[in-house]
Amino acid sequence: MPLSADGVREHLRGVAVGLLTPFDDAGDVEHQKIRANARALSTEGIDTFLAAANISEYHSLSRDERVAVTETAVEALPEDACVLAGVGGSTAAATDLVGAYERCGVDAMMVMPPDHTYLHEQGLLDYYRELDAATDRPLVPYVRGFDPSVDYLADLTRVDGVVGIKYALADAVKLGAGVAAGADDVVWVDGLAEPYAVSFWAEGAEGFSAGVSNFRPEVGLALFDALETGDWERARELRNACLPYQRFRDETGADNAIPGAASVPAVKEGLELAGLHGGAVREPIRPLTPEQRERARELYDRLDDDIDRLVD
Repeated sequence: MPLSADGVREHLRGVAVGLLTPFDDAGDVEHQKIRANARALSTEGIDTFLAAANISEYHSLSRDERVAVTETAVEALPEDACVLAGVGGSTAAATDLVGAYERCGVDAMMVMPPDHTYLHEQGLLDYYRELDAATDRPLVPYVRGFDPSVDYLADLTRVDGVVGIKYALADAVKLGAGVAAGADDVVWVDGLAEPYAVSFWAEGAEGFSAGVSNFRPEVGLALFDALETGDWERARELRNACLPYQRFRDETGADNAIPGAASVPAVKEGLELAGLHGGAVREPIRPLTPEQRERARELYDRLDDDIDRLVD
């Protein structure tokens, strides 16, 4: 039985971990590794999961693969876990995915950032209303990749079915304005992971998506506890422990000028270093170079030392 809207809201007030998609050397999805990762993270105390998300290489998965990895996640996790599944594309394609995810038993739809070249705020709101009309499951729009007005953010919170917003703009002031102008029953989630957790919390965010917490969930859970209890000094210490690896994720990598190219392979390497399963990546993402993998190990060891020092 899927969670109620209030149940999804409550889960958004926490740490949402993305389930990455391990591929084998032939590029095929390794479902048994998704199951193993999901169960291990659940055992560590994570109860909110993003399936077929950006970090899952959503755009490199076919429609059927998105449904299959989501179904694997739902089946692997306990009934009281919350699974949000990534939905995007045209209205028809997104509506089709919504129906398939409903049959999988997901709790909510995370509507992916729009990938159109030309956008209109009112057209985006119409898009969300169409998706809401197609499902009784809650919606969590993912705001990233464009610079919306505060009025748009406020209107977005008042679309029927929207219970949360994953806010991934490096603009804490706009977040605060959106929270103040928006509906009171919508949960704002920091979509830029641990580095922005402290500043976004101060502006009204009540949860955050995982960065390094995708493979070391204890640091994210400790950070959330510190934020929830108002222990700002400890929250900053835990945030700072995450920064070196997170900055590594933002790098361009070799022979490339586009920032963030290392993001997904860096997390997959972190999963492997933590004893979980990362696997290969699909194009247009490139794997880490040998030099990057060595840096990842050094940064992971540093993170490990900090976690031993800061987390009981």
